[in-house]
Amino acid sequence: MHSATQAYDRVAKQIANPRDLEATLLLQAASRLQAASAAAKNRKPGLDDALLFNRKLWSIFLTSVTNTDNPLPAAIRQNVANLGLFVMNQTMTTLGDPRPEQVGSLIAINREVAAGLMGRA
Repeated sequence: MHSATQAYDRVAKQIANPRDLEATLLLQAASRLQAASAAAKNRKPGLDDALLFNRKLWSIFLTSVTNTDNPLPAAIRQNVANLGLFVMNQTMTTLGDPRPEQVGSLIAINREVAAGLMGRA
């Protein structure tokens, strides 16, 4: 499995617009979560990997929006940070007790944020 940072770097070389890059990676993380969740009924090693990828991706977002040099308005930065903290908490809960509704909420968040970044929300 590639780390989220490696994926970010690889896609960055293909996409010039940072919003498109972020949307692409969020959709990739959602797809990985969806595939891993549907793959097995018992403990899912693939799900653990997908959750780790998603957590690393959101860690990058959290680091970016909490940086004082970030040009986004403070309110947007705060909203993204709050959402990121929710994603981190939900990920830890899901790792301990992987239920479909928990994975589903992470998938939905990624897809909705990606849609917003692409101007579809």
